[in-house]
Amino acid sequence: MATIEIDAHSGFCFGVTRAITKAEEELAKGGHLYCLGDIVHNASEVERLKAKGLVTITHEQLKQLHGVKVLLRAHGEPPSTYEIARRNDIEIIDATCPVVLKLQQRVNTAFHSGSGDDGQPPQVVIYGKRGHAEVNGLVGQTGGHALVIESINEIDKIDYSRNVYLYSQTTKSVQGLKRIVEEVKRRMQPGAELKSYDTICRSVANRIPQIREFARNHDLILFVCGSKSSNGKILFAECHDANPESHLISNETEIDPAWLQGKTSIGICGATSTPMWLMHRVQQAVSATIGEGASDKNLD
Repeated sequence: MATIEIDAHSGFCFGVTRAITKAEEELAKGGHLYCLGDIVHNASEVERLKAKGLVTITHEQLKQLHGVKVLLRAHGEPPSTYEIARRNDIEIIDATCPVVLKLQQRVNTAFHSGSGDDGQPPQVVIYGKRGHAEVNGLVGQTGGHALVIESINEIDKIDYSRNVYLYSQTTKSVQGLKRIVEEVKRRMQPGAELKSYDTICRSVANRIPQIREFARNHDLILFVCGSKSSNGKILFAECHDANPESHLISNETEIDPAWLQGKTSIGICGATSTPMWLMHRVQQAVSATIGEGASDKNLD
């Protein structure tokens, strides 16, 4: 008998759950609700909320709106977004994740702590994905002056003769940050100081050992994730490393029946942007494909 199990630790993180709850509460009141960017990096969940009336807009479209309600997702926004809302009489429903909000405040404080001896603004470095919504919000705290580095291969851009304030996007790899901190520290010139801060969300970071163990405990892994999810790419890579029989899918229609043949233990997991209802739907599809002899675990 084949066992089909959903990873109990998968599904929305606190920040995403909070944002979606806020959206659903506002939609229940009636009227229009706009969301600045996809509320979560998962097309299936975005479509579900669109059917309830949530309208996704761009930053350019925001500038054209007046007197409406706009939800800011968990990723956070730069100060310029709040200024546009103020000018256009837009009511902000702020669903910025508390972890991200605290990071924004720390970056803002560091940047505005005063100029160095050379009269230049403090050198703020962000380890993160260039162009990512959260990173844009962080860079905005510095008026666009922060330096974004995506990997250790880009640290040559740092001026090691000046003090460095190093922060991380909340969903980056702990080990990746550690390697960067060690190398930057090694390169710092006399008289310059590195101030590094581990600002990675532990609800995300702790998923790595959990998901590796889950992957090792099954013959086959179906990792459910939207194509835009940075966190999903990291977690799937860990999954695949722990179990090469891991496959990345966005929904149940992408399951290849050939993957399931001869497998007695099938695990289903996902990113912090993957809704639990979607993983249940994948579980049901797997069960239907296998037919008799399948045993679903965690199926409500």
